[in-house]
Amino acid sequence: MAEIGQYNLIKVSRMVDFGLFLDDEEDGDILLPKRYIPAGTKVGDMLKVFVYLDSEDRIIATTETPKAQAEQFACLDVIEVNRVGAFLDWGLPKDVLLPFREQKKEPKVGDKVFVFIYFDRASDRIVASQRYEKFLSNEEKELEERQEVELIIAQKTPLGFKVIIEQCYIGLIYDNEIFSAIKVGDTTKGYISKIREDGKIDVALQKGGAEKATDLSGIILEKLRENKGFLAVHDKTNPELIKKLFSVSKKTFKKALGALYRNQEITISEDGIYLSEED
Repeated sequence: MAEIGQYNLIKVSRMVDFGLFLDDEEDGDILLPKRYIPAGTKVGDMLKVFVYLDSEDRIIATTETPKAQAEQFACLDVIEVNRVGAFLDWGLPKDVLLPFREQKKEPKVGDKVFVFIYFDRASDRIVASQRYEKFLSNEEKELEERQEVELIIAQKTPLGFKVIIEQCYIGLIYDNEIFSAIKVGDTTKGYISKIREDGKIDVALQKGGAEKATDLSGIILEKLRENKGFLAVHDKTNPELIKKLFSVSKKTFKKALGALYRNQEITISEDGIYLSEED
């Protein structure tokens, strides 16, 4: 049975003037319109196609790439709002519905909304939900502190940003731990900084402690070599400039400078830092 809202590998059963039909054993023939047929396709070939419902709720296939498939999170544009809900552009001819019951607040045309896409068995259609938390795991968290994880930036809060961790859990990045521009919908790597007793998870975009400082030391040395052995920064440089140049806190920067100085890889003066002659 073809999975609606997902990619499927299905055999070509017959060709017609307006496209071809794919043989799904349970749902019968699924149409792939002519404009989506890859060159050289013939009967018996296996095609990877995205299966969804057209404007008349018929199962149809496409070789176009949607912005998200079922069981995924995405940040999508609102292109219409009417009496049944909001419609979102997910990259296919038929837009995906964000029903009123799945909205946190009423979106307007032009808004970007963070949603979870899923196949709703009750209505037999693909829909979106802003209530993404209910689709996350409540099971015991298989995570460890300092573990590298995949993140999706989900929501701005007064404290920072909520993030989806490994498509399963929710975490928080505090504003004072953000040293580069991020926005809702971004995907990035991060690190588990703390798992609290109440189950809440703190996340950072950079490695923590000495490990982060060690990585930064290498970056500083590389920048020194690229700039003829001199950088106009030191341990008294404005924190905002440090954040802009290296995407880290001044505390981490000073740790890295200290390690480089102790290893005699740099010298520090009033105008900046110099690469040691031995390096």
